[in-house]
Amino acid sequence: MRILGLDYGSRTVGVAVSDPLGLTAQGLETIWRKQENKLRQTLARIEELVRDYQAEQIVVGYPKNMNNTIGERAEKALEFRDMLERRTGLPVVMWDERLTTVEADRTLMEAGVRRENRKQYMDKLAAVFILQGYLDSLAMNKEEQHGEN
Repeated sequence: MRILGLDYGSRTVGVAVSDPLGLTAQGLETIWRKQENKLRQTLARIEELVRDYQAEQIVVGYPKNMNNTIGERAEKALEFRDMLERRTGLPVVMWDERLTTVEADRTLMEAGVRRENRKQYMDKLAAVFILQGYLDSLAMNKEEQHGEN
């Protein structure tokens, strides 16, 4: 079962997809838009990707504040989840994304990507970290269930 991972931002959506076994996440693309509230083309592109990769679930980064409260960005992510569920008919899971952008930036820095070039990779890589975190949690839950039997 393939899962799509999304890093929803004010002007971009980073996109990642799992392999068919649900073990690893690969970055696909960054969807750019001119205005924050203009989501029609963004949603249409995500629908295309769901079809192309036969995704059965979507994971959206949930940008909680460091003190675990819900801010404006998290509220917008929840609204985006609702739109995705209506448009795709798929289950959409919210996944805590705190520090994924920091992790993505550090990874790009360590890879030698120049600061001015990082933005073009940042959101896609953050989507990979979001999706991989979710996939790892699924794998850990499976291991725990098998260990109890």
